[in-house]
Amino acid sequence: MLKKKILVVDDEPSITELVKLYLEKEDYDIRVAHNGADALHAIESETPDLIVLDVMLPDINGVDLCLDIRKHHNMPILFLSCKDQEIDKIVALSVGGDDYITKPFLPGEMVARVKANLRRSNLDTEDDDADQIYTAPGLVVNATTREVLSMDEPISLTAKEFDILLLLIKNPKRIYSAEQLFEHVWKEETLKSDRNTIMVYISNLRKKIELGEYKYILNIRGLGYKFNHHLFDE
Repeated sequence: MLKKKILVVDDEPSITELVKLYLEKEDYDIRVAHNGADALHAIESETPDLIVLDVMLPDINGVDLCLDIRKHHNMPILFLSCKDQEIDKIVALSVGGDDYITKPFLPGEMVARVKANLRRSNLDTEDDDADQIYTAPGLVVNATTREVLSMDEPISLTAKEFDILLLLIKNPKRIYSAEQLFEHVWKEETLKSDRNTIMVYISNLRKKIELGEYKYILNIRGLGYKFNHHLFDE
């Protein structure tokens, strides 16, 4: 079985060496880049399965780099940052990041988050939804290939955006609170601040998939979110 390939992007050698050390112990194949230009070159040449990305790089902001990556790639991106304000996390997630860890971090936590994001990524071949395709007017969600079409246009979603959409369309009459969505998708207990994380993901998801007249995701005031099951009656 091929090792999962991880790209670590950070301009501090002490950080890259620490992350590399712990991830290699878990039998991952590690690549390292110390700036944005080298990171983009490594992504195109190596196609990593996951990226650990520092927010502050010498030649580009990690948020802007994430935006560039998301134009062509959907692998999970785990941000590392010394910024611990909630707004910093929200911005990182809103541009396509899948997770956010503040420095200094516990190596064990970092490894656990890498494993969790790889499990939830489109690289996980053991899918309970194998061969399942979910449709609504103007929308196609393929659980096997993790591809989405809206108004016949292919839509590029991050791993967690896809997982949220799949959960909602599979259970179109169920209302999920922000806390329930977080726990289903992130597979961990939610904190109060994680409600804002879900709001960001839902907003991004709507912008990407609601290209025509159809509103696929409804906000049920005071309760949470659900798929618009009334579309199935049209």
